[in-house]
Amino acid sequence: MEWHEAFKGVSAQTEAVAAAEEDKEQAGLLTRLRQNLGKARETLRDHFRTILFEGVDEDLWEQVEEALIFADVGVDATVKIVERLESRAADQGIETREQLLDGLAEVVGDMLRPHNADEQRIDVSGDPAVVLVVGVNGTGKTTTIGKLAYRLKQLDRRPLMVAADTFRAAAVEQLSEWAARVGCDIVKAAANSDPAAVVYDGIAAARSRGCDVVIVDTAGRLHTQVNLMKELEKVHRVIEKLVPGAPHETLLVLDATTGQNGLRQAEVFRKAVDVSGVVLTKLDGTAKGGIVIAIHETLGIPIKLMGVGERLEDLRPFDADQFARAVFSGEGIQ
Repeated sequence: MEWHEAFKGVSAQTEAVAAAEEDKEQAGLLTRLRQNLGKARETLRDHFRTILFEGVDEDLWEQVEEALIFADVGVDATVKIVERLESRAADQGIETREQLLDGLAEVVGDMLRPHNADEQRIDVSGDPAVVLVVGVNGTGKTTTIGKLAYRLKQLDRRPLMVAADTFRAAAVEQLSEWAARVGCDIVKAAANSDPAAVVYDGIAAARSRGCDVVIVDTAGRLHTQVNLMKELEKVHRVIEKLVPGAPHETLLVLDATTGQNGLRQAEVFRKAVDVSGVVLTKLDGTAKGGIVIAIHETLGIPIKLMGVGERLEDLRPFDADQFARAVFSGEGIQ
């Protein structure tokens, strides 16, 4: 998926311009993804190299299950994947490790692909559109907001950042740096200000300044901190009151290197603020890329963005087929 397709509410004229500009960037994207997802890819391939491939039988499927569970795919998702691989083997045949991994890539791509294309898109069609960004400390929330604002500006939108993480001075400073780098408006307040009040001021400022997308940074609270989660719920209620139908998106930023703990975080945040999409960061640092599948299958929340590096270009719209091919395909395996 290209960036101009990743947003709901971008004009057709802007889409046409953006599509032309992205042609160069799209070239070699799969190669870059394979490089950036190299740890997860090599860990999986190492496991598949140890599989005793002596025919398609129950022993083979048990070994495949072990490899997928080790990759943090999760038990329920692993069972579904193996069942579909077995069906594929019966219909088309699987004779080599390469064919086994290629089949795995197709099955995973099918599982992660949304039934409705709009589910995958980030809704910026509101007036203003409000995007609430949540997650625990250290997941890359602020960086994600900066890169998201950068992309929106490329598509002729006027984003405004709201620094509602008022408990950490460093968080406000970091977001301010991103705002300056991107050339984006920002609303912030004194340390320890009421986050909901900052959000109120931010939405008012967006309207007065003609900004059409409000991106709200929130405190990097631990999902186990009940009082902070209640505060997040309050911020959500304020947004709803000020802009009917908002937040149009509530994006949960998860660090892929946290594995199954990320899944537990997602469950708690979803209960508090009705998460509409996941941003998976630090995929370049994880050896267990299967957490992508576990989150999608267990929670039913679409993965909308993925971070695979430090460059601005390394925050990408999540593409199920490209991800599956980058991590799971059998090309070149011995």
